[in-house]
Amino acid sequence: MSADKSLTYKDAGVDIDAGNALVERIKPLAGTTMRPGVLGSIGGFGGLFELDLDKYRRPVLVSGTDGVGTKLKLAIEVGRYDTVGIDLVAMCVNDIIVQGAEPLFFLDYYASATLDVEVAVAVVSGIAQGCRQAGAALLGGETAEMPGMYASGDFDLAGFTVGVVDRDKLIDGSKVRKGDRLLGLASSGPHANGFSLIRRILQKLPDGSATEWEGTSIGTHLLEPTRIYVKSVLTLLDDCEVNAMAHITGGGLLENVNRVLPADLDAVIDGASWDRPALFSFLQEHGRIADREMLRTFNCGIGMVIIVRPEDAAGATRILAATGETVFAIGTVEDGTGQVRVE
Repeated sequence: MSADKSLTYKDAGVDIDAGNALVERIKPLAGTTMRPGVLGSIGGFGGLFELDLDKYRRPVLVSGTDGVGTKLKLAIEVGRYDTVGIDLVAMCVNDIIVQGAEPLFFLDYYASATLDVEVAVAVVSGIAQGCRQAGAALLGGETAEMPGMYASGDFDLAGFTVGVVDRDKLIDGSKVRKGDRLLGLASSGPHANGFSLIRRILQKLPDGSATEWEGTSIGTHLLEPTRIYVKSVLTLLDDCEVNAMAHITGGGLLENVNRVLPADLDAVIDGASWDRPALFSFLQEHGRIADREMLRTFNCGIGMVIIVRPEDAAGATRILAATGETVFAIGTVEDGTGQVRVE
């Protein structure tokens, strides 16, 4: 470069034209997620949403934020980018639905060393799909190119959602009583938790993440997106009283269900009450992982726990099964100290 040539932002590694091209590519994707309440369109400085005050007598806004963690590294290694966007939405909306909140809108943050428009479009297409599954509008987002901050080819994701619930219908675990039943909703795999350990296990395998399992690359199985439970749970809440719910994320069953228990009660879970997917057995065997470590790292096949009265358990199971969920009766609430006991 000649000494007298003026520098541009692109010379520093940031391509404004690529960013503009991405915005134009994702506008139609965001359009597929629109719902009542959305004002304006993608491209403004802020996303606009009008709350329906006729529908909610005492509205409480519930917000959540999360990422996908090192599952992104696996996606990059495998070269598949369309599923992690679903994961991003799922990790956020599944968190707020446990309090009874209907997700209204979602925003994302995508950061990379150098913007690859095709990769970014694949990621955002997954985000849009996740928003459609959750009934939330993709209201906006941010794309950041940060050369020197990330290694070449790497990127990171964060997501943010806002939902609403009537104050009188807020679910906080305060109604949980001795004798209540625990219903477990099947997961679609590890979801987006425990992948630092998973990747360590894969590194110990002869061929790394390319190792075949059940006729397909193990990496492909592991990239199965997180199940979004929003519409199933909202259907249940229309017809059944729910005392508490727990999204089984980092910490597994042992350190998520206890978050919704009163201090004088325990959740007693029958570890043989559901069919643990073979993938978890594969990970446990090849990682030589102790049972307790499995239960506090992975969901082990249960992605959501719902606590209901004994007399409502059968009806709740029927409603959830009719929405497409696989439901297991996994335990009861008993006297205790606010802990989870898997027996």
